[in-house]
Amino acid sequence: MPAKKIIVIGELNVDLIFADKDIRPEPNREKLVREFRLALGSSSAITAAGLAGLGYDVAFVSIVGDDEFGAYCRKELVRLGVDAAHVLVDGSRRTGATLSMSDGSDRSLLTYMGTIADVTPELVPEELLRDAAHVHFGSYFLQDGMRPHWAELFKRARQSSLTTSFDVGWDPAEQWDRERLAALLAWTDWFMPSEEEALRIFEAEDIAKLAASLPTSRGAVAVKRGGEGAALFLPDGRVVEGLPYSVEPLDTTGAGDNFNAGFIAAMLEGRSDADALRFANACGALSTLAIGGAGTVTREGVERFLNERITFPADAG
Repeated sequence: MPAKKIIVIGELNVDLIFADKDIRPEPNREKLVREFRLALGSSSAITAAGLAGLGYDVAFVSIVGDDEFGAYCRKELVRLGVDAAHVLVDGSRRTGATLSMSDGSDRSLLTYMGTIADVTPELVPEELLRDAAHVHFGSYFLQDGMRPHWAELFKRARQSSLTTSFDVGWDPAEQWDRERLAALLAWTDWFMPSEEEALRIFEAEDIAKLAASLPTSRGAVAVKRGGEGAALFLPDGRVVEGLPYSVEPLDTTGAGDNFNAGFIAAMLEGRSDADALRFANACGALSTLAIGGAGTVTREGVERFLNERITFPADAG
């Protein structure tokens, strides 16, 4: 089991997942759906659960309300092997919730913020970072309380020899906060946006033109491309392609977050760039075969998945 401790700082909410092929609601119509789950949500928490499933010692820093959803989130973190001792319970607030409507290939999200934006630097104990090897967060645009502080926190982490990573998520305001993100990227080892997020943030026309738009002061950028796989843009200008796996997805909720977990784990284990993408893509693909994102990835499950899928679709006859 890996010995390196990982700190994840982020939002906590539940996911209410409705899944079926014809999932889009229509005014004045009632539709029946095939699947429903109440699941642990949030990009940060799903990545934390994925890392714990891959054998890492993971501590989570967050805040929830003193309500049923908050209790559920804390219980699920512990069940999935994540240390939840640094999750604050605040009786004056309500835990956030996301309604996810998934048709297998994609999903639509409606989010009630609740405590999602309420993580602040005061919740992050210095001693927790001193004991860690890596720090990660997700949902940059939802974490309003931390957004002005990430660059300074990552700077301190890097100066203390920790590696750093984050996932950005969609900006509901579509402003993209480019100046602040550029400052943060200077202290980031691995940035993991989706393709559409990357194109919006760096104002690139398409993936082929993305490299020319990336800031020079940055670490690696791993772009998640869904059914097209992934692409890793390295600081020296090289681009490594990661081909996708052929699966029939049941629910794509959390697939990108489990990709994050796989990529972080692979890099901490010293794998090559190409193998890191291969492992991360496997984690993301495996996640789509179950409803919900948290708890869908384990070390044994990923290794079995890789053994069963030796070739990529493009290589198969």
